[in-house]
Amino acid sequence: MSSAETAAVPPEAASPEETGEAVRTRWQRLSGGLLIGYQFAQRAARALVRGVHQRWRGSLQLRVVSTTLVISLAVAAVLGFFLVQQIRSGLLEAQRESALREHAAGLSTALSELQDGEQPVDRDKQLYDIVEELSGGSGTSSSGHDAMILPSVDGSSGWVAGGVRETTVPDRLRERVQSSGGVDSSYWTYTTIQRERGANEPGLVVGAPLSHAYELYYVFPLTHEQGILDLVQNTLVFVATLLCLVLGVIAYMVTRQVVSPVRAAAGSAERLAEGDLNERMKVRGADDLARLAVSFNEMAGNLQEKIQELEELSRAQRQFVSDVSHELRTPLTTIRMAGDLLYEERDDLDPTMARSVELLQGQLERFEELLADLLEISRHDAGAATLAVEPADIRDAVLKAVGDSEQIAEKRGIKVVLRLPAEPCVAEFDTRRINRILTNLVVNAIEHSEGKDVIVTAAGDRDAVAVAVRDFGVGLKEGEEHLCFDRFWRADPARARTTGGTGLGLSIAKEDAQLHGGWLQAWGEPGAGSQFRLSLPRKSGQELRGSPLPLVPPEKPMGRARPASAPAAEAEQGRPAVTGEGR
Repeated sequence: MSSAETAAVPPEAASPEETGEAVRTRWQRLSGGLLIGYQFAQRAARALVRGVHQRWRGSLQLRVVSTTLVISLAVAAVLGFFLVQQIRSGLLEAQRESALREHAAGLSTALSELQDGEQPVDRDKQLYDIVEELSGGSGTSSSGHDAMILPSVDGSSGWVAGGVRETTVPDRLRERVQSSGGVDSSYWTYTTIQRERGANEPGLVVGAPLSHAYELYYVFPLTHEQGILDLVQNTLVFVATLLCLVLGVIAYMVTRQVVSPVRAAAGSAERLAEGDLNERMKVRGADDLARLAVSFNEMAGNLQEKIQELEELSRAQRQFVSDVSHELRTPLTTIRMAGDLLYEERDDLDPTMARSVELLQGQLERFEELLADLLEISRHDAGAATLAVEPADIRDAVLKAVGDSEQIAEKRGIKVVLRLPAEPCVAEFDTRRINRILTNLVVNAIEHSEGKDVIVTAAGDRDAVAVAVRDFGVGLKEGEEHLCFDRFWRADPARARTTGGTGLGLSIAKEDAQLHGGWLQAWGEPGAGSQFRLSLPRKSGQELRGSPLPLVPPEKPMGRARPASAPAAEAEQGRPAVTGEGR
């Protein structure tokens, strides 16, 4: 068989199952395409609405111009509507009065011809002649009218001029004319003139009884009046549109003169807030905006002077603290050596002297702690603090901090509960500084726990490690979660202190955490305790984007009070809870 013959052979018919499967496949593709198109259109519409909303809220000039245009359009529409209504009423009233006069004259003429002379032989011809005589113009002229005489008996045709259909006269008007009972009453109404040839047009129909058997109607076209109204409406629309555009341009130019200086003032204020104390506004003219610029420049100048004074005072204070701290080290070392000698020989002294030596030793330790904190603060202020970064397990730092505070916890009868992960949480940090931070947090939690347990939790993820120290004591008032890191700040100055302290611990801890590129944050509520969270990046110098532990404790999601037995209850629920003796 040749190739041509092979091509001519029809293909094998597909089975019904294959045909149905193909239809379902095409329908699924079509449905999927329509769904994707709908979702795309929906996202585009939402993006457009958001863009317009943001643009509307962010531009004073756009709001002023848009409001001016909307109000102008509304005023033009209202005034144009009333103006068109007044013109329309005046035109129609004038046409109606003229129509009534012409109809009255025509009615008198028709009555005279019907009553003049003897009864005509051909009444139809007489009525037709009357209609032709009374018709003014061809019926299509704007100044003419068409006449028609219609019989009062239903089913009979009338006499009409100008090619106007009898249906032009509404039934309601004929009923009023027929029920009037006299020839001196004329009635009118608006209608649509229907002609044998040509398009329909608006019109006015005036009618009255001609005799007991006939009725006389005048049909007045209103095309001329309609043309005047259309011209007035088009003119008003054009003028209103042009006026709104002019007002929009005027509003744009006026608001630009006001908004541009305001934007310049906002930009200057932003740059001043960012730290550019040399920023000043340009003063143009002597109006209100010029006075604003002058006031802004005076404010910026005074602010710059005050900030420079404060910076000089701060530098002097830092220098004083640094100098005093260093100068005190030498006499303190001598006093410390003498105190240590006396402390070692306290057993050979009388009880009064031995007690004095013990008090001296305690105050020397506190003095050394204060001096060390002042030196550390001065290093941070001078930007001389450095890190000795090395890979370390955050769990070891937690255990060391808990061990250092073990004596304080035992003295107050407080148990420190550890919740440490089973896997190592290795990160790069300065172990000395992190141990100091954690020790400070644990000691503060013990001091403010009001005899309840303290929970220390550690966790880690791919990018960060974190430690949270939770107590159930007095808590923090609103706003104190930021104040607690200020230097020498105390939540309750009247409260007795049992562990000494310099008031610089949390401030130094905050500086150390920031030096690592980490966070030290606080949460608390009165009567519900507090929680401090330290978050560190896994790698030194890496930006910290999140923390493995929540700042707000999970057992306090909505601010409800937590019972004192909650730590033990959580341990019973299967959560890891061990004391400071081990992991």
